[in-house]
Amino acid sequence: MSSPHQTLLNRILTDNLKNVVDTIESTCLRCDRDPSEIKLIAVTKYAPLEAVRELNRIGLRVYGENRPQQLVERAETLVKDSGWSPSEWHLIGQLQRNKVRAVLPHVGLIHSIDSVKLLSHVDRVAEENGASPAVLLQVNTSGEESKSGFTPEKLLEDWEQITAFDNVRLRGLMTMAPFTEETTRVRKTFSELRRILADLNATGQLPSMTELSMGMSSDYQIAIEEGATMIRLGSTLFEGTSELSTDT
Repeated sequence: MSSPHQTLLNRILTDNLKNVVDTIESTCLRCDRDPSEIKLIAVTKYAPLEAVRELNRIGLRVYGENRPQQLVERAETLVKDSGWSPSEWHLIGQLQRNKVRAVLPHVGLIHSIDSVKLLSHVDRVAEENGASPAVLLQVNTSGEESKSGFTPEKLLEDWEQITAFDNVRLRGLMTMAPFTEETTRVRKTFSELRRILADLNATGQLPSMTELSMGMSSDYQIAIEEGATMIRLGSTLFEGTSELSTDT
């Protein structure tokens, strides 16, 4: 039997998830897209562990973590919980080369490959472990110096090297929009990523990449309008749960 605490937590998360799903569906209707094309990733960076567990019980199965060490810790801890079996963990934050070996066994997709050097290291570790991790290339389409990622120009310059690795599976691209209320700038950041993906696919050097990871709690509707296939939401999904947390 659920405790009053768990019942309240469940209600908050159920309402949050329903609001997000309803928004995804209405946005897709507006731009003539199929909602099933959009993968919702729950970002757990600031989420209490019990809230993540409860969201999984409700039915969301894809989780993204910014910090490699926390991803490993949560993946190892929660896999022991028979009631908690997410189908996918994604690393969406910066990946240091010294964390690659620890992360690979737990991660279904790495969103944040931001250099040939990092990609080369992931490829080498994958070969040593008989793995073939799926990755996205992070592209800085906003032009902000504070953001990591390939510049569009550097990505094209390095494309021949990028496509030469045998042990990683390139699935698409990722970007982050500037934190601004200027929707024109946000939209341009996303539309530029879509254009770059089309240009890279047109080279014919790889099987077509299909994923565009773009859009967070503040801008995911615009991202969907511009072709996002993955959106990364944290605060919108977990709003109201920190106050209830009993995690220590």
